[in-house]
Amino acid sequence: MSDRLHDLHAEQGQSAWLDNLRRDYITSGKLVDIRESGVRGLTSNPSIFQKAMAGSSDYDEQFQRLIADNRASAGSGSTGDVIEDYWSLVIQDIHSACDVFSKVHDHSDGVDGYVSVEVAPSLAHDGPGTESAARDLHERIDRRNLMVKIPGTEEGLAPIQQMIAEGRSINVTLIFSLPRYEQVIEAYIAGLEQLAQDPDADLSKVASVASFFISRVDVEVDKRLEAQGSDEALALRGKAAVAQGKLAYKLFTEKFAGERWETLAARGARVQRPLWASTGAKNPAYSDVLYVDELIGPDTVNTLPDATLDAFVDHGTIARRVDADVDDAEAVWAALPTVGVDMDDVAAVLEREGVESFATAFDELIETLEAKAADLRN
Repeated sequence: MSDRLHDLHAEQGQSAWLDNLRRDYITSGKLVDIRESGVRGLTSNPSIFQKAMAGSSDYDEQFQRLIADNRASAGSGSTGDVIEDYWSLVIQDIHSACDVFSKVHDHSDGVDGYVSVEVAPSLAHDGPGTESAARDLHERIDRRNLMVKIPGTEEGLAPIQQMIAEGRSINVTLIFSLPRYEQVIEAYIAGLEQLAQDPDADLSKVASVASFFISRVDVEVDKRLEAQGSDEALALRGKAAVAQGKLAYKLFTEKFAGERWETLAARGARVQRPLWASTGAKNPAYSDVLYVDELIGPDTVNTLPDATLDAFVDHGTIARRVDADVDDAEAVWAALPTVGVDMDDVAAVLEREGVESFATAFDELIETLEAKAADLRN
C-alpha cells in the first residue's frame, strides 16, 4: 500500500479504521500488514461476523472443541449453548485483534488502536440488558484497547452514560440524526462528569467515538427525492449524507468547547471523536471515495470496508473537507424539507432498519451454528 493512510493521519488528524474482521486475517498475518499500512483501529458488527463464520471453515476447529465441551455438560445442545459458543468465537477474534492493535494504542497514548465489538443486537431497545452486556464484554475481554459498541437508540443513552461513568471505553453506533447525536454527546460528557467525582479517577483512560452512519442516509433520502421527482428534489440527490456529516462535525466542535468541557479536559478527558461509518458508496453513480474524501478533518475517524479502504489508498484525496462549505451543507439541510423529505422520519427508518439488519444477521448466524452443531453431534 502507499503511504496515503499514514499521511491522512499525519497531515489531517483523521484515523482510518478497518470495518471488518475475519479469523484468517489474524492467522495469516494479514491484520498486521493492514496495521502497518496505516490503519489505526478496527470495528466489527454482527453482520461482519455472520459473513466471516458462515462463509468459511476458519472457525470450525474451535467450534468443534466447544461442541465437545458442551456434550460433556448436562443440558448441552441448547440454543443457549450455541449462543455462548458464538461469543467464545467472537471473543477469541477480538482478543487477537486487540493484541495486533495494542502497538498503535501504546504509540498514540491511547487515542487509537481500538477494536470494537457490539452487544447482542436483540438488546438495542433494552437499556438494563445493554448495560449488563456491555459491562460483561469489557470484563470478559479485558483489553485496554477494547471499545464495546452500544447502539445510539433512545434506550442506549443511559447505558452509554453509565459505562463512561465506570471508566469504560464505548463506541456509540447506529447514529442517524443530529438530535440523537447531540444526546449521545450529552451522555458522554455527563458520564465523564460522574467519573470525575472521584478525585483519583484518570479520565484520560476513557475513550469514545460516536459512529454516524453516512451512505445509508443518501440511499434513503435519494429514494424519497426520486419519488418526489421535481427538478428541485432531484438536484439534491447524493448531498444529504455529506451535509449531515458536516453539520455533525460543526456540532462536535461546538459541544467540545467552553467552560463545561474545559473543566473535564483539565482532568485529562478526551473528546468523543465523530466516527464516519457506512462509508462505502452504495450508488455506483457516486465516487467510491465520496464519503471519505468529503469528511476528512481533525479529531475524526473513518471506518472503511476493505473495498473502500483499497479505493482510498489508490485514488483518494487527502484534504480537509469536513468543515469546508458548511454554508452549502446548511442550505442542503434547509432545502430537504421543502421538497417533502422529513429527516426525522429518515432517521427513524434507518435506525429501525439498522437494528433489524444486525438482528437478522445474528439470528441467521445462530441458525448456521446450530446446524453445524447438530452435524458434529451426530
